[in-house]
Amino acid sequence: MSGTVEHIRASTFHGRHGKVDHRFRYSLDYVLFDAEAPAPARPRLFSRNRRNLMTVRDRDHGGPRGQGRGADWVREVLAAHGVGTADGPVRLLTIPRMLGGWFNPVSFWLCEGADGTLRAVVAEVNNTVGERHSYLCAHPDGRAIVPTDTLEAQKVFQVSPFQQIGGGYRFRFDIRADKLGIWIDFRNGDEGLYATLTGDRAPLTDRAILRSVWRRPVGSYRVLSLIHWHALVLFIKGARFRRFPKPPADEVS
Repeated sequence: MSGTVEHIRASTFHGRHGKVDHRFRYSLDYVLFDAEAPAPARPRLFSRNRRNLMTVRDRDHGGPRGQGRGADWVREVLAAHGVGTADGPVRLLTIPRMLGGWFNPVSFWLCEGADGTLRAVVAEVNNTVGERHSYLCAHPDGRAIVPTDTLEAQKVFQVSPFQQIGGGYRFRFDIRADKLGIWIDFRNGDEGLYATLTGDRAPLTDRAILRSVWRRPVGSYRVLSLIHWHALVLFIKGARFRRFPKPPADEVS
């Protein structure tokens, strides 16, 4: 399925715990595709790097926002961190542009070995003030990542103004042929956040694109509006607002 674009009709859950509890769940559309394969001719309503109803632009991913280099950047990251076993396809799991609009809280680069097993994941995290940082998840010995594995990363990048930098993430990935699941558990003392992304994998079709536009016409702008809505709810509940500090100098940790 190297040249096929897949549609993930996903569900995401966020649960905050600590002094201020808050939780929500909503649906959203992701696409998954081989970022090094030629742009597919089908479906007609999807394009890479040109205008269409649903699009993905390489400049949005892999490096600074608006200056991305796509899979070439990912290959450089893998080489710089010695992940030599991820020598198979590099797939991008991301929220596509819909009607030109784009905002993406997190995209995932799924890096496989030659045997088709998952060897590394680069979680590309964006905040609402235009900043980005990526977390590389891989075993030190480069072995396959299986659903029972937990990979840890220290938090170094401010995503929410209601949570300070500190603590760490615990990632878990279950990528199957028919569905996928990603779980992120953030902990910092008594404060924390649990987030999930789950959904079935299916070929992206023109019909599915039209259905998504009908149900979620503003696409990723809907995600951005929901983020601001829940930020308002947290503020009303008494969560402490913090200014965004300067992001880390390194693009990847």
